[in-house]
Amino acid sequence: MDRAQQRSPWGWVPTLYFNQGIPYFAVMALTTAMYKDLGISNADMAYYTAWLYLPWVIKPLWSPLIEMFGTKRAWTTILQMVLGVSLASVAFTLPLSNFFQLSLGVMWLMAFSSATHDIAADGYYMLALRQKQQAEFVGVRSTFYRAATVACQGGVLFLAGNVIKHTGNPQMAWSVAFAVLGAVFLALALYHLFALPKPAEDARAVRSSAPMKEFFATFAAFFRKDGIIVILLFLLLFRLGESQLLKMVVPFLKDPLANGGLGLSTEAVGIAYGTVGIIGLILGGLAGGWLIARFGLKRCLWPFAIAIHIPDLIFVYLSQAQPQNFAWISACLAVEQFGYGLGFTSFMMYMIMVSQGEHKTAHYSICTGFMALGMMIPQMASGKLQELLGYQHFFIFACTATIPAFIMTALIKIDPDFGRE
Repeated sequence: MDRAQQRSPWGWVPTLYFNQGIPYFAVMALTTAMYKDLGISNADMAYYTAWLYLPWVIKPLWSPLIEMFGTKRAWTTILQMVLGVSLASVAFTLPLSNFFQLSLGVMWLMAFSSATHDIAADGYYMLALRQKQQAEFVGVRSTFYRAATVACQGGVLFLAGNVIKHTGNPQMAWSVAFAVLGAVFLALALYHLFALPKPAEDARAVRSSAPMKEFFATFAAFFRKDGIIVILLFLLLFRLGESQLLKMVVPFLKDPLANGGLGLSTEAVGIAYGTVGIIGLILGGLAGGWLIARFGLKRCLWPFAIAIHIPDLIFVYLSQAQPQNFAWISACLAVEQFGYGLGFTSFMMYMIMVSQGEHKTAHYSICTGFMALGMMIPQMASGKLQELLGYQHFFIFACTATIPAFIMTALIKIDPDFGRE
């Protein structure tokens, strides 16, 4: 029995995916709240932060290099060190007069490092665990990946909000928040140097006499998969509505009532959306992983597709009613996030299914690249659309944009036994 099978996945899967989530949510979620506090408009914030998705879109271009050079474990540990330094570096850019340009520059470095880390870590996960374990731990990995959201959108937002409340200085507050986040990340990166097992399959690939030919053959093998057009359309369209909604949630929660928002403070957003809401998401992720392992992906996909999209109507209600009961707002966000947790777990398991076979690491990264493209393009326009339509009509539009997801769910093919114990 190799070392990867001797060491319990509970000793490294949770922390690996927690660390995978932190830089992603720092780039994609914390920037939204941070730039809102620092006075950047919704249109500029959405447009420029949506571009940060680009590394996840184009990461398949260099994903074969991860298989050709070095081990997945080595890539994972080295990149975690780079990411920890990048997170801490954000803190030094915010007090400067040109903080927007400088912080975005550091975020670009973080985004490219994080996207490359995703390739290595996801490939490592598939090499270190048997298929049954992959299905059993897909909910765990999703849960702890989302627990990073609690750390970022809950803990970091709460910390920044408290510092703002006591000092009135958003720049200092967010500098403190990113310094703390970088320190936590680096501590876990050091832990992984010793905790990650060394599976026998995770070995340097045998050097090909024609590496470029092998590079392009990896891509060609993906695009020769049966039903590739439907697969790509599913990856691009499944999150079309949710991607637009996601970018505007924090601005909606923070904007004053007169502007159509709910008027919550940064600290309150950290509690309601970043903590209570994410607890709902974590429970949804755990339930989703258990149900897929119990019944298989095919039987769960339609119920989970409904679960991720129908609760988006909650934001239509919140924008129309503008309730001021904090507990009620938090409960609404928890319900919406629980459905998102169920749906995203099935989406992740579908990408694992598509990537099975030779070059699974590179093929999984290609899947996530198309998923990221399906997030990036709609989000670039979401801020401008919100400013044109107002929150009420914007959320109605986002809900109608979920219709293509149901169409593609009806068209894809699923192995009846995939994911089932």
